[in-house]
Amino acid sequence: MAKILVTGAAGFLGSHLADRLIAGGHRVIGVDNFITGDRRNIAHLAKEPLFEFVEQDINKGIQCAGELDFVINLASLASPVDYSAHPLETLLSGSVGSYHCLELAKEKKAVYLFSSTSEVYGDPAITPQSESYWGNVNPVGPRSCYDESKRFGEALTMTYLRQGWVDTRIIRIFNTFGPRMRKNDGRAVPNFIVQALTGEPITVYGDGSQTRSFCYVDDLINGIVLLLFSNLTMPVNIGNPNEMTILAMAKQIKAALGSKSEIVFNPLPGDDPKQRNPDITLARARLGYEPKWTLGDGLAKTIEFFKEN
Repeated sequence: MAKILVTGAAGFLGSHLADRLIAGGHRVIGVDNFITGDRRNIAHLAKEPLFEFVEQDINKGIQCAGELDFVINLASLASPVDYSAHPLETLLSGSVGSYHCLELAKEKKAVYLFSSTSEVYGDPAITPQSESYWGNVNPVGPRSCYDESKRFGEALTMTYLRQGWVDTRIIRIFNTFGPRMRKNDGRAVPNFIVQALTGEPITVYGDGSQTRSFCYVDDLINGIVLLLFSNLTMPVNIGNPNEMTILAMAKQIKAALGSKSEIVFNPLPGDDPKQRNPDITLARARLGYEPKWTLGDGLAKTIEFFKEN
């Protein structure tokens, strides 16, 4: 049984990861400052003996008593709605917050996992995107507070690894969806579901021809766990390579709900990537990773959640 600290534990991914680790018999210390996390996501763990929660802002430092085996840093404002509203906090979480997490891992001699993003590839000039691709990123654009926070976080992580201070892992997370996403998250899947459920127009940005590769949350969490307990120290893509257009996703959600909502088109935000598709060759070969959830099954679970909440 390992003792694992998870930052961003009250968030969408963090709460699912806490559940998975606890189910595996591990002790989890959850950390969150609730800037985007939700107490309801971890309410079911209130009486769980393997779970401890600490309300803390990692940008202001992070402490933990006793030994630690792993530090998993999922703290981030990952939605365009959130990082546009909180750009400075976003930049700090990937830089100062990551520094504090790495220093904690160094002190405890713990393995450190940094949650990076497919956004490090920017608006990619190649597809699919492999870990060897350096990206096409605008460092001063409207998405730069998020993109550059993750790129810096990766550089910081690799510095601690190369200096021999911390054994590290880096996961590059591609578009993920599932229960516990917020209604006002601003990302495609929750937006489309909520709009279709309420009969509001389904808003697609641009002409909807931009692509994404949507991964159900259980598959993503499986990839995190596989990487955590591996010996891979270079960045690893985790996601589902089944690429589709945003417009196709809107139509599929509308059909799944039998919604009469009209699909409308809004201007495309600045620097919005035209395509996103993970090359998961490395994860398949070295981790035995393979997404198992179909898009239809994942959407059914997600729709059920939004209907009940």
